[in-house]
Amino acid sequence: MRLNNIFADTSKARSFAAGTRIFEKGDVGEEMFVVKEGEVDIVIDDVLFETIRADGILGELSLIDQETRIASAIARTNCTLQSIDKRHFLFLVQETPIFAIQVMKVMAERLRRVDLLVAKSGSSGRVGAKLD
Repeated sequence: MRLNNIFADTSKARSFAAGTRIFEKGDVGEEMFVVKEGEVDIVIDDVLFETIRADGILGELSLIDQETRIASAIARTNCTLQSIDKRHFLFLVQETPIFAIQVMKVMAERLRRVDLLVAKSGSSGRVGAKLD
């Protein structure tokens, strides 16, 4: 998702060293992030679900539904993330409708991936690759 033009203001950009936990499963989600540089792993119960690369988003679900985080995010590499709080998110949705469509597209892709992984896992109950 190419969102660079929307996030020209880097005042809310934050840097994370490789291995740093950005957020934890169970945390209250008060912001989402756009990866400006680097890579971030999304981990659910020690299982790698996805690696988010530059221009990808993470943390959007908790921002939208006001529930706690369902996964942890860990910096795979040194990375820079653009923070988007609820107020800014609502502004972007109102002023840039394509932003809302892009967020929904990402959420739909992740839901489809989970559906496929669950179907493949059968009765084992384990989805994805176990982290070392």
